[in-house]
Amino acid sequence: MVNEFYNHWVEVDAYDRKAFAAYAADSPSLRALIESGGKLLPHFDGFLLDLYGLLFKLNVVFHRDDQVVPSAGFYRMLIEQIAGTPVLDALQQRTKLDERTAGLATLLLGERLLELLKSERVLRRGEMLDFWGLERQEADIAARDEEIETAQQLAALESGLAQRRLSDTAQRIRRENDAARRHLERARVRIAAPAKDNVERNRSRLLAAALETTAGLDQAADNSAAWSLQLGGSERRSTGAQIELGKRLAANPKLKKVAALVGRMRTEARALRRSVFARADNEIYETGIGAELHRLLPHELIALRHPLLRLDFRRRLLERKLAGYQLRDKGKQARGPMIVCLDGSSSMEGDKEIWAKAVSLTLLDIARRQRRAFRSICFAGPNQPLHILDLHGPAPIAADSIKILELAEYFPGGGTDFRKPLTAALEVLREKPFRRGDIVFITDGECQVDPAWQREFLAEKKRLDFSLFAVLIDVVSSSAQSLQVISDRVTTVSRLTSESGAAIFERI
Repeated sequence: MVNEFYNHWVEVDAYDRKAFAAYAADSPSLRALIESGGKLLPHFDGFLLDLYGLLFKLNVVFHRDDQVVPSAGFYRMLIEQIAGTPVLDALQQRTKLDERTAGLATLLLGERLLELLKSERVLRRGEMLDFWGLERQEADIAARDEEIETAQQLAALESGLAQRRLSDTAQRIRRENDAARRHLERARVRIAAPAKDNVERNRSRLLAAALETTAGLDQAADNSAAWSLQLGGSERRSTGAQIELGKRLAANPKLKKVAALVGRMRTEARALRRSVFARADNEIYETGIGAELHRLLPHELIALRHPLLRLDFRRRLLERKLAGYQLRDKGKQARGPMIVCLDGSSSMEGDKEIWAKAVSLTLLDIARRQRRAFRSICFAGPNQPLHILDLHGPAPIAADSIKILELAEYFPGGGTDFRKPLTAALEVLREKPFRRGDIVFITDGECQVDPAWQREFLAEKKRLDFSLFAVLIDVVSSSAQSLQVISDRVTTVSRLTSESGAAIFERI
């Protein structure tokens, strides 16, 4: 029966099929590739599973021709042209038994092969339709096989004339299917010859696609490692999410520059904040509950001398319910929620964008490590929608890599309007998770502010009692005039020194 046949050529087990389905579920790029390829040729998902098996498995074994549906025959021709070549051997050295790398290589190679198919150099449009014709014939044969099985089952429940009629019906459908299978085989042979010639003529293009995948895979691996080191956080990611990360980084070299700059800024910011904490002028102002051992009240320490009370002490330590002193910084140090407004207008294109996003992602790293609510608002002109990234909650923030990538990639361009993002930030400050928060405004300052709205904003700023820290991206051209009126502090990123770094990070 046709529905017992495979739609792919490389032998894979249930674990491989389940794992590949999970990768597709977690990787939008892989899902998009499956959907796009499935519009050109039938069983493209099976072909990608073939590529994954070819790259991942230590011992590659192929199904026999009579085990695979004829409409998937074209994929065997592609695989034969690249299998066993030095190019594929070099690629397999990086991917064998490595799920993440094999999945990423499958995605990159699949995209390149799909581009060749779309160009109609390897297979013309009429030949693609021929393979769809084979797939329809297979579906018809499978449907008739089900009819035969149904007729036989009903015949077993009947007797006499009804049983004979059902048996005759099953025999008639079987004869029709035998003829359909012969027709299908003749069509397969007729279609296979010109398709195979086309594939062989384009062998160099197929090998070039595999060679480009090898180079792209190395670059994506380096970028992924840099991104994970600088921005990835400590959360565990699924293999599909790692594949998506590698793909996005391979397609966007700008992200590598952002990650490198964030690495420098993050190191500086952490060192500055550690030194700020070390010399902070604190005072005891009340008692409360927590788990800070160095600030426990004396009676809590006495409990450690009693065996039963010691167990209760451990329980309350884990639950953060020990009594202790609470400290207050005499100087104003903002440690509440953080709202970052990021300028994405056309004047920010180029180096300004890289610097602005590096500052924004460094602030995200600070918020994540300090368990502070964080919202990013990327803005441009008055008619363009705001791009929102929201990360907050009672548990430690685990930065979502895909959301961070979207923030780093997003660049709307267009005009500049300070009013729209700052009005949105005011609305956020009225929400419970962001009350007592502060705004960080990252821009090159090239925008005029309406005086009437400016007075309203300053009045609301005083009422809500928040601070606005402006970070002026003074790379190439910039203007601080509009920012100085509405900001508590304006700093620049022209020099990444300890002094300038402190101006940006120590008060936020």
